[in-house]
Amino acid sequence: MNRRALGARGESLAGDWYVERGYAILDRNWRTRSGELDLILESGGVIVFCEVKTRTSDAFGAGVEAVTREKQLRIRRLATEWLDAHDRPHRGLRFDVVSILVPRSGGPEIDVYEAAF
Repeated sequence: MNRRALGARGESLAGDWYVERGYAILDRNWRTRSGELDLILESGGVIVFCEVKTRTSDAFGAGVEAVTREKQLRIRRLATEWLDAHDRPHRGLRFDVVSILVPRSGGPEIDVYEAAF
């Protein structure tokens, strides 16, 4: 599986995880010149900006470890751009990270870090 397909599979798995728990998906792969937001969701008036990291092994660490301080700041800036572009009332914001391990054999392991930063 190439990197793009692996990333798309991970984002799909993460989206399914949230939908199963009652979240509505507002946007997927929202892009601007500044970058991309993987998933934007809503539940109970709270908008969730979710970064998804998918890997086939943990040899280089868990996916969540790849969300550095610099990446967090970029996601926050992109979230501001998304909010400016969408007139959507909300009661709060949250930034989650979903770390997915898709080994060559066996099923995927999904770890959701709510309010990760």
